[in-house]
Amino acid sequence: MTPPAGDRDPAHIPVRVLLCDDHAVVRAGLLALLSSAPGIEVIGEAGDGEEAVALAAALRPDVVLMDLQLGSGIDGIEATRRIAGLAGREAEREGECDDGREAGRDVERDVAGRGAAGRGAAGRGAPGRGAPHVLVLTTYDTDADINRAIEAGATGYLLKAERPEELFSAIRAAAAGRSTLSAPVAHRVLAQMRSPRPGLTDRELDILGQLARGLSNREIARALFISEATVKTHLGRIYDKLGVDTRAGAVSVAKEQRLLP
Repeated sequence: MTPPAGDRDPAHIPVRVLLCDDHAVVRAGLLALLSSAPGIEVIGEAGDGEEAVALAAALRPDVVLMDLQLGSGIDGIEATRRIAGLAGREAEREGECDDGREAGRDVERDVAGRGAAGRGAAGRGAPGRGAPHVLVLTTYDTDADINRAIEAGATGYLLKAERPEELFSAIRAAAAGRSTLSAPVAHRVLAQMRSPRPGLTDRELDILGQLARGLSNREIARALFISEATVKTHLGRIYDKLGVDTRAGAVSVAKEQRLLP
């Protein structure tokens, strides 16, 4: 059993990890794998995004190992966003409690009570010390998934094809607040930085959606109340932005990058 944070030597405190994956077999495999890694302790498992957020708030792990596709409910991106926002919500609650305590009459008892609460919190994972770091562990390496995860607050992005030693190293790095990216992910991020493509406009997304339904240029024009010439112009811009030259290619890339519902 892990001793309370206040009674442990910081140099020997294990990294406390929460697993989130909707496949029980995958979680069992990760649990067995991480149990063999020195200095890493799995303190909980979640099978969906909502459960991951709730356990992250209750257990306050150092790192949440997060899959992106989680079946029904919120996905890994939204779960990451909510977990990354835990520190802000904790600060708001502490501020509200402080306001209430200032209105109390017994200041000395109030201060003593807060001190005792702080000591108890340390043994529960130290809420208020910041949100857990989220390390994405997934099979998906599309530009859209990577960008959404990073924007949601993920500290690192790892692919499930990585070697165990790389996973252990990434978990320890995430616990320290350092970013880790799998080599293919880092390559894609650098490629985007070197030659970023402009995003699609709302009108272009509308046309792309009609394109995915298999409509012709004439049918798209009628559906959106624009001319066929305007449709052709927008299609040319969509092809350029997605790096394709066919209708099928545009739909395929749009689905890969999750530009379509």
